[in-house]
Order: sequence, then structure tokens, then C-alpha cells
Amino acid sequence: MSVRELVVLGTASQVPTRHRNHNGYLLRWDGEGILFDPGEGTQRQMLRAGVAAHDLNRICVTHFHGDHSLGLAGVIQRVNLDRVPHEITAHYPRSGQRFYDRLRHATAYRETVALTEAPVDADGPLAVTPSYTLEARRLSHPVESYGYRLTEPDGRRMLPERLAAHGIQGPDVGRIQRDGALDGVPLEAVSEVRRGQRFAFVMDTRLCPGVHALAEGCDLLVIESTFLDEDEALAEEHGHLTAGQAARVAREAGVRHLVLTHFSQRYSDPEEFERQARAAGFEGELTVAHDLQRVPVPKRR
Repeated sequence: MSVRELVVLGTASQVPTRHRNHNGYLLRWDGEGILFDPGEGTQRQMLRAGVAAHDLNRICVTHFHGDHSLGLAGVIQRVNLDRVPHEITAHYPRSGQRFYDRLRHATAYRETVALTEAPVDADGPLAVTPSYTLEARRLSHPVESYGYRLTEPDGRRMLPERLAAHGIQGPDVGRIQRDGALDGVPLEAVSEVRRGQRFAFVMDTRLCPGVHALAEGCDLLVIESTFLDEDEALAEEHGHLTAGQAARVAREAGVRHLVLTHFSQRYSDPEEFERQARAAGFEGELTVAHDLQRVPVPKRR
């Protein structure tokens, strides 16, 4: 059975707290695992969440601030220690190549894993697989930063009443799906488009076109809300979003499930993020993330 869920490893922003680790998020997508922004302590959080090094297929770093990347060294060494048998691909801003190199070779270890470097330097697709297309969009932060979006290809949903009307049943259902037509009946006559699922990961950024492009039509949007709305000027100065801004983006984009995360240590009441997101008009499913939480990707419509 395929699993599509977000495993939250850490939710703090610049400074971890007693209850929040630095960033870290694993997206399970069928048989693959994509690790986003492994901050300091990610390797231990993976252990606590039941995530193994063998679960990783891709690592996506939005930018090279420490709370989003200092865990990269430990994660890379762990996949080598565990001799992960498959290739792992790392995506990160090309402008941060020197930081990536330092983290990858921070200490001595034995390299046993095929780790492919695929740096990002422009908007557009990064990888196309049968299950998804992964793309990047430039964000607005003091250092170069990219958000990531995963889109499942559209499929088709068979309609039993139309199949019956055309007398198509049993093995013939598979034949028309495979061949696109059967005895003059086109596939479109007995099916409808099944929209592929969409996921986006948006970290440190001000409001910008990339934020809206990544969020558009998402089933699950993970987005930073470092500040509350009363500190909007501070958010703008440091290149971040508020809870209300993130929620308005989600509302305008038609997001089904919004996950707020990356919280400043200055705030002690997580419920205030939810209150401000609702006040901004977002009516979909809403999660104010906490460490070691699992968030399922919504079922297809």
C-alpha cells in the first residue's frame, strides 16, 4: 500500500528550544523519501521518528542558513555508515556549493553511497519520475533560496456507469485503459481526469511570485510562518512570512491542507498562529506543526 505523508522532524527557526528541534521534514511519497532542510539534530530526530537512512532518496536544501543545513553532514555520514544501496540525489542552491562541499566533507568518513549532486540555479523542473515531477522556484531571502514543488501526473478515473452503458466489463476495462479505445469507444467516454496530487515546501522568504507559484492548487503546503502578524515589519526586514501572510497565500492558491512551521522562539503560544491563520480567511485543513508529527497528504478529490 502506498504511503504519502509528511514526517515533521523539527519546527524551530534560528534557535532550537526545549520543545522544538531545528528544521527537518521528510516527505514519504509511495516508495520514495525526500528529506527537506536537515537542520542540526536531524539524524537524532530521524531515529525518534522511525525514519531510517534507507528511506532517503533525495535531499532538498532551500538555502544555506544553519538551521536549514547544519544537519546535512550527519545525514550524509549516516547514509554512508548504513551503506544505503540506492542512489541519493542532493538538490541545493548552486551559489552555496562551497557550503555544501564543507558539510559533505566536514570530517573523515568512508564513502560507500552514490550521492549525486544536482544543484539548482534557476526556476524549473529538477527531476521527472513516473510518480512525480520535482521543480524549484526562487524565493526572496537575504541569501539565495529556493522552494520545492512536487506534482503527480494526472491520471484517469474510470466511471462505472459509463462503462456499463457501453457494455464494457471484466478484462475489457483494462484493455481500454491500456489501448485508449475499445470497439470504437474512446477512453474519454468512460472516464474522467483524475488530478494528480501536489505538494510544496516553502521556507525562508518574503512574499514574492515564487511563493504563489509553489502554493498554487496544492493538496499539502508546508510553509514558514516565523512571525505573528504584529511583527510583519520584522518579518519583511529579515526575509520571512507571518502566519497571516502564509494563510492568505494558501487561501488564494486553493490549498487543501496548510502546515505552518519554522516558528520564532519569541512566541510561547502555538495556538496564536492558528488564530491568525483563520483570521486571514483560510478555511481548509490547518496544522500548526510540532516535532515528530505525521501529516498525511489529503486523499484525492
